[in-house]
Amino acid sequence: MKKLTPEGEALTHLILETFRLNGEMIAAGNQLTKPLGLTSARWQVMGAIDLEGRSLTVAQIARRMGLSRQGVQRIVNDLVKLNMLLLEPNLDHKRAALVAISKKGRRVMEKVSAAQIEWFNQLSEGMSERQLKQALRVLQSVRKRSETN
Repeated sequence: MKKLTPEGEALTHLILETFRLNGEMIAAGNQLTKPLGLTSARWQVMGAIDLEGRSLTVAQIARRMGLSRQGVQRIVNDLVKLNMLLLEPNLDHKRAALVAISKKGRRVMEKVSAAQIEWFNQLSEGMSERQLKQALRVLQSVRKRSETN
């Protein structure tokens, strides 16, 4: 039977901690966004558009956030009903509408952003920028290697 190398063992612990962190971030995000009528999933979809600074298709949002297209479509439909997102015609693809943040959605995102800044600043207290950037590089490297396998 094969055994993990010391590096493989360390990576196993890193990945397990990443799973635990993901669960905690979703729960904390739900708590942060609930007063504004959002969930972590809704915030993530709106955040993809906000980060890009332009309208995106459902498929583009899904790819950027590592989500399923069907899941993103369901969330987009919910947010359109809540008047937080708008569907715009896509000149390049008649069947794939562009998803944009509405004025109401923009106001909600501004409030979420303010709360997120406060939360992230509190979470990062006592950590150096260097440590955080190093952790980011490690996670990016693991993701990139996983994508090529």
